[in-house]
Amino acid sequence: MIIAIDQTNVLQAAEVHSVSWQESHRSFCSPEFVNLHTPEHQKDYLTEKMNAGSKIYMLVEDKPIGIVSVTGSLIEDLYVLPEKQGMGYGTALLQFAIGKCTGVPTLWILENNKKAEKLYRRIGFRETGRRSEITEKIYEIEFSLY
Repeated sequence: MIIAIDQTNVLQAAEVHSVSWQESHRSFCSPEFVNLHTPEHQKDYLTEKMNAGSKIYMLVEDKPIGIVSVTGSLIEDLYVLPEKQGMGYGTALLQFAIGKCTGVPTLWILENNKKAEKLYRRIGFRETGRRSEITEKIYEIEFSLY
């Protein structure tokens, strides 16, 4: 079941976001930076996004498994708990998010996130040619569902 996030369940979503974000960024971010992304930090981040108009959703079975946010046609924050990856939850969240977009769905991924890129390409997303530098060594690539 996919549910909307509000102030009553944002901490649960933040816990999923924290664990998943830390795991996905551990290989290329400093331990100090990774450790900043606690559930409390991610709760503040998600709350700010909601206050700015983003809609955030959480996939829940017996417990929260993954989250995704949608702002207009921009899909962000697609995270699934590491132990639940490869089971179709990311695909379910992505397809749900696509349905919530107000126009052509777009998203940005880190250039080194080949696992996410494989998922997005399988669904039909393609590179737009736009790139954004995050650091001197890391950049994001924009994808769109044509």
